[in-house]
Formats: sequence, C-alpha cells, structure tokens
Amino acid sequence: MATLVILLALTAGGSAMAAGRLNLLDVETQFMCVSCHEPLNTVSSPQAISEKQALARLIDRGDNMQQITSAMVSYYGVQVLARPPASGVNLLIYILPPALLLGGLGLLAYTLPRWRARARAEQTPLASGAPLPPDQAARLDDELANFR
Repeated sequence: MATLVILLALTAGGSAMAAGRLNLLDVETQFMCVSCHEPLNTVSSPQAISEKQALARLIDRGDNMQQITSAMVSYYGVQVLARPPASGVNLLIYILPPALLLGGLGLLAYTLPRWRARARAEQTPLASGAPLPPDQAARLDDELANFR
C-alpha cells in the first residue's frame, strides 16, 4: 500500500514538475531518515516510507521548499535535515574542518623550515675528520686495491 502511494506520488511529481512544482525525487534528497540516519532517497525502511509519504502530501498540497522544510522539522525534528542549520553547535560542522586544515598548514609552514635547518646543522661533512695516520691510510689503500 505504501509503495503504491509512493509510486503515485512519483508519477504525479513528474507531471507537477512540468508545471513548475517540486518533485518528490528532488525534495527527498534534502532529508534524512530519522531512524537509520541515511539519506531519505536511499532507504526504504518503514520510517523512511512514512517520511516519504509526508513529503508527498506536502508537495501535493503545493508547499514550497521552505514550507516543506519547516513542516518536516516540526514533524521529525532537526535531525531530519540532510544539511543541518549553521547555528549553535551545528556551526562547528561548517567552521571546524577548514579551521583545522588552515591550522595544520600554518603549523607545517612554521615547523618545516626549523626541522630542515636543524637537520642541516646536525650534518657533518664527510671530509671533516682528522687525517688518517700513515699506517691506516696504507691499509685502506691496500683494501681498496684488493676490492676492485
């Protein structure tokens, strides 16, 4: 029965789209299933079917997207929105990732030159040691001659 209602809403949505009205397929991408926390257009749980039926009723009533969003939030709460509002704690979702990325890049730009300078300072040139005593130099020459 519920599937039949959804199919009817989908076919009615296609003709309504031609008239400039919203389409259920387009609208359901903006909402989440509140029980399984998945996008509404990808699930078919009983809760998702109920939400899709509510969306179909709102579209058939002729509501615009803002009215549909307000109605769905009043029915199911803010967790029904696929994109939470940018206010309160939800604002962290929008601010925190770019802030962490910029902070990490800044930290890298600050520490990388210091690491490289410290590594260069710790390097000792190969020829900076004292010359070998004559007996060790002769032994090294013999070993190198036999090595070839």
